Amino acid sequence: MTEVKFYDDIEDELLKFAVIISKTQNKYVFCKHKDRDTWEVPGGHREQGENIIDTAKRELYEETGALEFDIEPICVYSVTAPDNFDGKESFGMLFFADIKCFEAELHSEIEKIEIMDELPKMWTYPNIQPHLMEEAKKRGYL
Repeated sequence: MTEVKFYDDIEDELLKFAVIISKTQNKYVFCKHKDRDTWEVPGGHREQGENIIDTAKRELYEETGALEFDIEPICVYSVTAPDNFDGKESFGMLFFADIKCFEAELHSEIEKIEIMDELPKMWTYPNIQPHLMEEAKKRGYL
């Protein structure tokens, strides 16, 4: 069973991921990976020596083509799942971004982005991402 928890802060070196809930013109921005038929929130792994905000900005650009945006941290989240990190709790920072403009073409593993009024029905990570969306909503970001 997958468990998702939320924290206000944590030691920086424990943050392994950045996930960015994104909107443009008050609509959600979701990504579709080339190898999947599902939708996901932009995000990814933190690189060695990278500041977590820089991870968020890099992943947002790579996965959505966002060129101009405002971004801010929402909270720390953790995931504990038997098939993930040997069942150990892993941590990431959840961000919110308001995207002003996009690059014309994507240059990553993402096939396309979709601008949506509603949340998708088919999530890539259905046991995690809906919880992240709900927490962002509780904290006044959505």
